[in-house]
Amino acid sequence: MHDIAEQLQAWHASGRSFAVATVVGVSGSAPRDPGAALAVDAAGEAIGSVSGGCVEGAVYELCQAAIESGEPVLERFGYSDEDAFAVGLTCGGVLDVFVQPVVPGADAALDAGITYLASGTPVALARVIEGPGALVGATVAVTADTHHGALSPAPSTVAPLERAVVAEARAMLDAGRTGRLVLGLDGRPCDDREQGTVTFFVESYVPAPRMIVFGAIDFAAAVVRIGKFLGYHVTVCDARPVFATGRRFPEADQVVVDWPHRYLDSQLDRIDGRTVLCVLTHDAKFDIPLLERALRLPVGYVGAMGSRRTHRDRDTRLREVGLTDAEIGRLRSPIGLDLGARTPEETAVSVAAEIVAHRRGGSCLPLSGGHGPIHHDLARSRAGQPAEDPRSHAA
Repeated sequence: MHDIAEQLQAWHASGRSFAVATVVGVSGSAPRDPGAALAVDAAGEAIGSVSGGCVEGAVYELCQAAIESGEPVLERFGYSDEDAFAVGLTCGGVLDVFVQPVVPGADAALDAGITYLASGTPVALARVIEGPGALVGATVAVTADTHHGALSPAPSTVAPLERAVVAEARAMLDAGRTGRLVLGLDGRPCDDREQGTVTFFVESYVPAPRMIVFGAIDFAAAVVRIGKFLGYHVTVCDARPVFATGRRFPEADQVVVDWPHRYLDSQLDRIDGRTVLCVLTHDAKFDIPLLERALRLPVGYVGAMGSRRTHRDRDTRLREVGLTDAEIGRLRSPIGLDLGARTPEETAVSVAAEIVAHRRGGSCLPLSGGHGPIHHDLARSRAGQPAEDPRSHAA
């Protein structure tokens, strides 16, 4: 819902009822990730998308029915070989879509959640999508220090479950994760095949992940543009004021004149496991103090530009300042994938491709030459490892 939060807030503020359809499960080669949403108001206006067109018409009708009935519904969409004209996904994937009606003022958690979304306050919405009938659709909005809403008008009946989902949702919010959560009525984690369980879909809405580009060079301008395209909040940092200007980097969210390592030291409370650091200066006096710090921080990606020779010299210098093999092993240098890139724009594509592959677990091989799953992060999730949602920011 993050992409349509502004319009939802406008509907909500005007007292207009609406329904939100959210992708809560994906398997196979489905077009949208969990968290993608389509909303329809009482007048029939639609915003957002759950499938890029495959099942939008059917979901639109489900939303209209939910507004009329006031009842939430969980629907599965998949391609039917027997009937090519059936409502389904021609890509062969499967989408689980949860449709929830919203009446402003009727649900404290949804009211609070939409307000937080519109204001940019980090919040996790935990909604019951499967379980005992009386619980389906119940929502809890969780922030870092409080929560809104209840799973039952009689809290004592589900107190352990509510405490557990608040704690789990807060942990997912802290990690910027979105996904399913299955708990027993007593609050213990469960397998979704067990009887008597409650399945929540937890959507974490956090600020856009950060990309910090060090080195105000021509290649940096192209990396800034593609970073914005991927949904990052992009900062350019360089110690040279003649190069680090807003005019040279109009698409950057911020341009900072400072020594790279000093600026990084000032940002320790604003970086996390989603943060991307692109070091494009390839100048030892800037690179080494910066990388000495960067490679010891829990960021998602650290890449440094330079030739093979520059990389070997950089490696030696980093060892001299005390970095371990494991710490140096986190460095992507020379930065980017081998695409044969020459221009700044081609190089930026190479860098972006490596960032995406590193985050999603991609093999970097041509899809036409393989037979395995296209979405590696979803495959990891089915194997018991968490899959990260791109909008838990949005990347």
